[in-house]
Amino acid sequence: MRYLRTLSGLTLMAACLAGCGGAAGTGSPAATPHFVEPTSAAAPTAATAAANPPAASPATAASPAPESAAATSASPSAAPKAQQVKYVFPVDASNVDFHTTHSKYPATDLFVDCGERFVATTSGVVLEISLTDRYVKGSPDGPNNGGLSVSILGDDGVRYYGSHLSKVQSGIEAGARVEAGQLLGMTGKTGNANNVCHVHYGISPPCAETGDWKVRRGVIWPATFLTSWRKGGQKSPVATVEAWEKKNGCKA
Repeated sequence: MRYLRTLSGLTLMAACLAGCGGAAGTGSPAATPHFVEPTSAAAPTAATAAANPPAASPATAASPAPESAAATSASPSAAPKAQQVKYVFPVDASNVDFHTTHSKYPATDLFVDCGERFVATTSGVVLEISLTDRYVKGSPDGPNNGGLSVSILGDDGVRYYGSHLSKVQSGIEAGARVEAGQLLGMTGKTGNANNVCHVHYGISPPCAETGDWKVRRGVIWPATFLTSWRKGGQKSPVATVEAWEKKNGCKA
């Protein structure tokens, strides 16, 4: 059964690498998680409207842009980089596969069943969330590629981004404080996920903090850090991110 599951995971990985180009974590499950249900760019049905009352999605009204507004209190200069932070593997599941490369730009796709726990890589502040899947198949690369997503500014000064989620945890909104391993949402296949369940995972400097989707989606290769975190290691991406920013000036 484990052999078949591995073959299935590798097959899904190969199918997704082109489409997405546009070890368990340590989080503790909440007693009764509450989620913000995804909405679609297509004309909403009465059932969708009933399942997604405006009061349940406070972040959607923060900005007319596809992504929610940024936390005004978060800034790279305020991040205590010297502080010792804790890192955890961003998907709290035992059956995650990922590749060392990615199509078009540095990032990683974490292949796992839909409905698994996507958690905060480290402690920090939420920068952006998307609660609406506005991606239209065949459209050019853009900020809608990720579907439902969450990005955080870690206490180490690094931004961590996960997308293609099926749900975002209620209370996860711009400005919210999160801790390493805290539940952010559930894995899925929204956006340009090529109908394959996985999390697109990107690491980057915060730069403009929000709206800079080309940087946010990933600028350094995460695989070496993910390998460490999965084994309980604490390899930090800070130096690699700072080197990229110094060389590129936040132009991806």
